[in-house]
Amino acid sequence: MLNENIKAIRKSKGLSQEELATKLNVVRQTISKWETGVSVPDSDMLLSISEILETPVSTLLGETIAENTVDDLKVISEKLEVINLQLAQKKIEKQKILHWCYISICAIVVTIFTIIIVLNSPYLNWNYNDIETAIIGVGFHAFEWVFVRLAPFVLIGEIVGFFLTKEKRR
Repeated sequence: MLNENIKAIRKSKGLSQEELATKLNVVRQTISKWETGVSVPDSDMLLSISEILETPVSTLLGETIAENTVDDLKVISEKLEVINLQLAQKKIEKQKILHWCYISICAIVVTIFTIIIVLNSPYLNWNYNDIETAIIGVGFHAFEWVFVRLAPFVLIGEIVGFFLTKEKRR
């Protein structure tokens, strides 16, 4: 909501991200992060954005407030805190999904490697005089050759990813 409002109002005022960043004394990437919802401006910066875009903070936050109160800064801070908590929750969910993807890929690699070992390359005993059998046999051999050479690196990368995305206990 906040990110979409900043972007829409900035564009309606004819400002580029670079121009808004210059007026706020921040880098363009900061504006981009706000507009994509990766981060949110703090309450002081939100007031500066409001002044530069000549738009009430309540409009930036997506609400219409009938009367201004003395506690505007406190209200803004609370709303920004809620937005930050939502962003943190999204990040945790993405990390969990990535964590389980690493586990799944590790299991798939180990399973395929086990199948290759158990089958012991049966295609090597096939009659390669038949063209279709030869093509399939070469395909199996190429897959096995590439897999056996790349699997250890993939497995190590997945294990490292697993530990990097592991939820820290508090």
